[in-house]
Amino acid sequence: MPIRKESIQIISALRSNLESCILGKSVEIELLLTSLLAGGHVLIEDVPGTGKTQLVKALAKSISGDYRRIQCNPDILPSDITGVSIFHPRDQQFYFRPGPVMTNILLVDEINRATTKSQSALLEVMEERNVTVDGETHDLPHPFMLIATQNPIDFEGTYTLPEAQLDRFMMKINLGYPDASTEKQLLLNHQIGQPVDRLEAVTHMEHIATIQQEIRNIHINEVVVDYMLELIRRTRDHQAVLLGASPRASLAFMMACKAYAFLQERDYVLPDDVKKLAPYILSHRILLRSESRLESIHVESVLGSIIQGVSVPVTMMMGDKG
Repeated sequence: MPIRKESIQIISALRSNLESCILGKSVEIELLLTSLLAGGHVLIEDVPGTGKTQLVKALAKSISGDYRRIQCNPDILPSDITGVSIFHPRDQQFYFRPGPVMTNILLVDEINRATTKSQSALLEVMEERNVTVDGETHDLPHPFMLIATQNPIDFEGTYTLPEAQLDRFMMKINLGYPDASTEKQLLLNHQIGQPVDRLEAVTHMEHIATIQQEIRNIHINEVVVDYMLELIRRTRDHQAVLLGASPRASLAFMMACKAYAFLQERDYVLPDDVKKLAPYILSHRILLRSESRLESIHVESVLGSIIQGVSVPVTMMMGDKG
C-alpha cells in the first residue's frame, strides 16, 4: 500500500519542528521518531545537561500530546507511578486516582535512581500498555510512549536496570555534546528564553496513531527478514555473549525498520535500514559473560563484529520492492 502524501508531510513538519529546537541532533531525532511511529519506547543514556528533557518536551508539544514527567529517586513508590485507589467514606467505595503513567508521552528521568521495586511497576506499563491497581486493570491513553533517561557515569545511589526491563526498550540512544558552532547557536537561541516554549504543535496524537497503523503495511522482503534474524541469532551464539537478543527484540527490530523506511519516504524496507538500526536496537539487549568483561571486551565491539560478519543481501526476489 503506497504511503499517503499527507502522512509524509505531517512527519516532515514534525521533524523540522524538533530540529529547530534541538540543534545538531538530526540523527537522534530521526531515531526518536522511528521509535514513536513503531510504537516503541526509548532509553536515552547520556551525561546531564545534553538536552534529553528538552527533546522529550519538544516532541510532546509538537504532537499535542499529554506529557508527564517522573523524577526518579530511591524514595519513589510504585503507586507514585501507576496511581492508587482511594477510599471515599461518603460513597463507601474506592476510586482510582491515576498516576503520571496515564499520559501520551511519559518521561522517566534518571530511571536507574528508582529502586528495583519501583522500576518493576513500569514493566506492565511498557509491555501491555495498562496498569493494574488493587486487581483492577486500567488502559493507558493511545498512543503511549515511555522515554527514560539515565546517567552512564553516576553509580552512587543507582540501581542497574534488569534485563527484562532493558528488553522492553525498543532503542537505546545517546545525544552527546554539541560541536562548537552548534553550541554557540544554542546560546544565542536561549537569550530570549527556552526555544521549546516557543514551539507550536504541528500535528495531533490522532494523526500519529493513524500513521502507526499505516506503517504496519510497509513491505519487508523475506530476504531482509532472514538478514535481520541472522544478526539476532548471532547475538545468541557469540562466544563472548551470555544473553543475546530475544524474540521480543526481533519484533521490535522489524517494526523499527518499517518505521525507518517510512521516514525515508519508502513503502518497503532495505537491508541498509536493518544495518543502520542494529546498534540502537541490539546493543542494550546483549549481556556479556563475566570473563569477557574481565578481558575488556565491550558490547559495541562484539556487535560490530557480528554486523561485519553477516553479508548484506544485495539481491531480492523478482517482483519485490527494493
